[in-house]
Formats: sequence, structure tokens, C-alpha cells
Amino acid sequence: MAISSIRDWVDDEEAGNFWFTTWRKTPSQTTGAGIWFDLSMSPGNPVPNYYAAAPAVAIALKQSTDGGIPHGGAVSPLKKYVKQLTAMTVAAAAAPLPIILCDYLMFYPFMDMSITDPQPVTNIITLPRHIDGVGVQIMAVEVAGQSGVGNPRFSVSYTNTDGVVNSTPFVTCNTQVVNGTIINTAPTTAGCTGPFLPLARGDKGVKDIQSITFETADVGLISFVLVFPQINTSIRTIDAPVERNIPVDFVTLSAIEDDAYLNLICCPNASLAAAPIHGTAHFVWG
Repeated sequence: MAISSIRDWVDDEEAGNFWFTTWRKTPSQTTGAGIWFDLSMSPGNPVPNYYAAAPAVAIALKQSTDGGIPHGGAVSPLKKYVKQLTAMTVAAAAAPLPIILCDYLMFYPFMDMSITDPQPVTNIITLPRHIDGVGVQIMAVEVAGQSGVGNPRFSVSYTNTDGVVNSTPFVTCNTQVVNGTIINTAPTTAGCTGPFLPLARGDKGVKDIQSITFETADVGLISFVLVFPQINTSIRTIDAPVERNIPVDFVTLSAIEDDAYLNLICCPNASLAAAPIHGTAHFVWG
């Protein structure tokens, strides 16, 4: 079963198949302009996620055990979707603020930037959701400050959706030293990329990570996170909230899987320190 028409949205919501929630994040970190940031590590609601676990061992994230933005619990065999997502801020330094809602699937904590030999990871679990790996991306989140000099580079070996082990190209670290920074992003640094690591040509997604290789040594620790991007939005100004009306704005819909851990990443215009970012999320299933 799935929602396939506006009539379905209305009928399923009238049947009580919906969940409405609010979220609020007020980062304490001094972020950089044009550098992506992981709001899951910021204070607020939902509570912060610090990627704290045994180094280099895959850990799953789930709503039932780890929180994230609540979306109403398991509904299988029905299919759940985001109907509406709103966001706003009153902090001029934050806007414009692109935001991506992601399902955080699993992560590999505390990979050491001081080691230049390939660092293998331990996969004692598989993807808890989106198990075919299609659309799953890799996000590199700084969890202990690098030195901020030298722009070290790294590459990730991963298993693609066909079960083949490939590697990302080497990407460059930015100079940010605050936790929560997506370390391979910067608007003017050669070799930096967007919030997700570029995959090998033709690959459709990631099933797991095999190893991490740093080209040059630095201090600092990175957690590598496998995420499934769900919805893009952007706060444009501080005078009004932005609203994503999913049935109207998107041609195709991406289902929210049972027990998904939902949270947000963003790309600030300046520092987000003490900048309140608020919003709502409305889910419907049928």
C-alpha cells in the first residue's frame, strides 16, 4: 500500500493515520560560512547525538533507541511519508540556510586522522533501513577538533549496491575545528565537496564502509555516517518560515521507513552559535 494521490493524503489523515511534531535546535558551535553542519550534534529537541561508541565499529541509529525527530512509530505494512516540513530562524547570521532532512542509518565512530595507513572498520551489522543501499550516502562528521591547518585529504573504501568494493576520490578537509562540522565541505577550498562524499562513477549508493585512508596525518577524529537524504528545503529570510508541502512540491515521494532516525544537516551563511532554528514536521501513512 502507498499514498498515490491527493485524495489518499486526505483520506488517510482523516482516518487518523498522521503524526505532527515540532523540532528546535540552538547550536552552541561557531560554524563557518558555506560549511555544512550536522544539527544532530546541537542542543535542543531532539536531544543531541554525539556518535559516542567503540571506535571503527558500525553502530545503527533508530528512533526507538536513539530518538531523533519523532514520526509516529512503526506502521508497516502501510507506507509513511512526510506531508509537510517547515523551518524558521530569527537569527540574521543563519539565513539563507539550506537544510536536508536525512534518515541517519548507521555510523563508524572516532576514525583517527593521525593514522595514514588504511584503517579497516568492523561491520557487525548491516544497514537497518534502505537495505539495498540505493540512495545511501556517506557523511564525514568532525567529532574531535582537527588542527585546522594543512587541509589533509582522505578517501573511503565502501561496498556499493552491487556488492562491489569501490573507493571515493580523495577529498580535502576544511579548516573548521568545531564538532559537528562536515569536514570535507567548504565553498572556496579546492578538493572540498558537498555534504556527501562523491562515489565512484556509476555507483547508486552505499551498503557499508570497509576502510578509511588519510593521505597525511593530523589530529582530530571523524565519524563516518551513512544517511539517506529525504527532503531538501531552505530558510531564505528571517521574516517568515519556509514550508515544504511535499505532495505539491515533489513529483516522487520517498517513504519514511519504520524506526527511522530523522535529523537535519544545514549549510549556514555565518556562525550558528546561539541561533534558534525551529520547525514542524507532519507525517501521514497509508
